[in-house]
Amino acid sequence: MHIIKIDPRALNENANDARQSKSSPQADALLLATVKAVGIIQPPVVSPQIDGGNGYVIQAGHRRVQAAIAAGIDEIEVLVKDATKDNGAMRSMIENIAREPLNPVDQWRGIERLVALGWTEEAIAVALALPVRQIRKLRLLANVLPAMLDQMAKGDMPNEQQLRTIAAASLADQKEVWKAHKPKKCDTAQWWSIANGLSKTRMFARDASFGDDLREAYGIEWADDLFGPADQDNRFTTNVEAFLGAQQEWMTNNLPKNGAIVELNNYAQPDLPRKAERVYGKPGKGDHTGLYLDRDGKVQTVHYRMPQAKAINGKTAAPEDDQIADDTTVVKTRPDVTQKGQDMIGDFRTDALHTALSRAPIEDDMLMALLVLSIAGQNVRVDSGTSDTVFGPKRFRRHAARLFSEEGKLAFDMETVRITARSTLIDVLSCRRGTSDSGVVSRVAGDAIGADGYLPNMGSEDFLLCLSRQALEAAAGEVNVSPRQKVRETRAALVEHFKERHFVHSSASFSPDPTDIADLIRHADTLDDAEADADATEGCIDGETSKGSGTDDEGLDPVEDEDDLPDTFDDSTDADPGEDQDAYGIAAE
Repeated sequence: MHIIKIDPRALNENANDARQSKSSPQADALLLATVKAVGIIQPPVVSPQIDGGNGYVIQAGHRRVQAAIAAGIDEIEVLVKDATKDNGAMRSMIENIAREPLNPVDQWRGIERLVALGWTEEAIAVALALPVRQIRKLRLLANVLPAMLDQMAKGDMPNEQQLRTIAAASLADQKEVWKAHKPKKCDTAQWWSIANGLSKTRMFARDASFGDDLREAYGIEWADDLFGPADQDNRFTTNVEAFLGAQQEWMTNNLPKNGAIVELNNYAQPDLPRKAERVYGKPGKGDHTGLYLDRDGKVQTVHYRMPQAKAINGKTAAPEDDQIADDTTVVKTRPDVTQKGQDMIGDFRTDALHTALSRAPIEDDMLMALLVLSIAGQNVRVDSGTSDTVFGPKRFRRHAARLFSEEGKLAFDMETVRITARSTLIDVLSCRRGTSDSGVVSRVAGDAIGADGYLPNMGSEDFLLCLSRQALEAAAGEVNVSPRQKVRETRAALVEHFKERHFVHSSASFSPDPTDIADLIRHADTLDDAEADADATEGCIDGETSKGSGTDDEGLDPVEDEDDLPDTFDDSTDADPGEDQDAYGIAAE
């Protein structure tokens, strides 16, 4: 090894250089400017020609040599090393990988070039610190159609799945598909379309039940999917017909006792004989076994049970498979009333019920009881304020249940009706803001029963923080507290004042707004059909269609959706019904 000075124009390019992709113009311009300013700092590495010439071949530093020629330098220093058998191919490979990652295509081509120069896959794997399987995978990629590799070298790379499909295809197929999908100049390739054109159905050896004898008989050749996980058998074949034929013959030769080959139905499930009952647990002695091929070509097993033979004249006949369905057919009888008839009955009952409610004499206690029962109907949904959730009919059935005797008849006294009515009103009426707000009716109810007297002390820091300066000063004036210069001082003075006194802000009173009352009274007029329909539409929640305004599919079916409505009453969240009854009984007195 020694250093000499030589004209850079006299140096020869190395055809085995690993880095074949051209560098960017910006990088070349930067290197040229550096060479012009300070010269070449690291001498290029060269070696004598081994093909009989007297010149030198560049082993490392091709871009530095080109920059020196572009800069007009007559002589540069180079480091001369002895040539290797592969003309520096492995040295160039390692030097480029260690200094800067190679373009993937250059790496693939470099490994294939090393193999052509006599390097074994194992030796390359040791030198590059890569698994042998990875070396084989990169060699496979190096044999992709050269035109595709040139496109990838520009930075237009497919994803791994697409690359896997392309590399597994033959060169003839790659050439045909590339011809149809070759991108225009400066455009990117449609790799997904190319991969789709080259994709073929694969049948894997790990799914095969047949052995080598059937494989050879059907001419099946395994190919190794180098892109698959290394810890499983990735051998496959694209000869689907031969694979399925071998699997079918294996099933025929290995049918168990009471076994049969079944086909798949349109839902990819085994198509069992008519009236057969599939057995999902451990099969019994008289059960049958079916073998079938799933969509991946794998042999699967299913167990099923046929119905018992039908006794004829005291003897048990062994039915044939085709006649089992006829012997065990259950004759369906027509119901007494059809579905349409049930709909008509429902209409008749409703009309009669409404007429009785409007004309029949009803005692006051019965009227209150029926009102409680109506809230427990299937078509009732209440956005309650007791626990800030939606109550369905299950919630209100606990109130209705108190009105029944053990024999299932309405049996109650007036005290029970009062307690039940109070419990129902508590669940229904709400002044909370949001979906549970009952509106003006809750204000009217509270005003009627004197609920103002049950309002808590609002002279706390939390509530007074919600008042403006004007409201605070007005409240302070009402109780003869002098307003302070700062709002927080006025608030602190009010908190101190109301520690021993009860304060209710005027806006919290139950007294309803006269405008809301007038709007409520306006609804006392009888609505005609058109107004009733409009009112029903406005009353729908979240755009739901009211029952009776459309088909069953459009509206909310209360019977089907009853279980979807939350039933928040349980022993862990609500008070015991007995405790409620005692409390409401005291209030009723």
